[in-house]
Amino acid sequence: MPTMTAAQKRAKEKAEYDAFLANCPSRLLLDRISDKWVTLVLAALGSDGPHPGEDRRGDPRAMRYSELSRRLSGVSQKMLTQTLRSLERDGLLTRTVTPTVPVTVTYELTDLGLSLHGVMRGIKGWAEAHMDEVLANRREYDTADRSTPADRPTPPESGR
Repeated sequence: MPTMTAAQKRAKEKAEYDAFLANCPSRLLLDRISDKWVTLVLAALGSDGPHPGEDRRGDPRAMRYSELSRRLSGVSQKMLTQTLRSLERDGLLTRTVTPTVPVTVTYELTDLGLSLHGVMRGIKGWAEAHMDEVLANRREYDTADRSTPADRPTPPESGR
């Protein structure tokens, strides 16, 4: 068997990525990007949705940590920090430190992050557009009798 160069090995491995296989590294990436905070950070940095006091979508822009924290209602400091670090590690955003007093730290989507943002924008939009339908389906499911006939108690026989 001929020897492969490192580039050929990488190309072969890339061609063999299959998230249905248990040991495929793309599963870890899918796990990361399916997190709600990742979706919302990408949306915030991509300037999706209305801004406080405005009803518009803007262009992707850099944001400070405190801006992101305010924008993502309900996120803890620990979770936001972990999410930002993981996105930076994966190359989806950049963290820029400006030596001011106090130090200014901003986060901005990379080209790779912008490509994922486009996909996540669609998923976020779908969730917002279909939430009423999903909630109705959940209510219907939760109130339905899911027992099988064998599970149901038999009515007592009449004694006549």
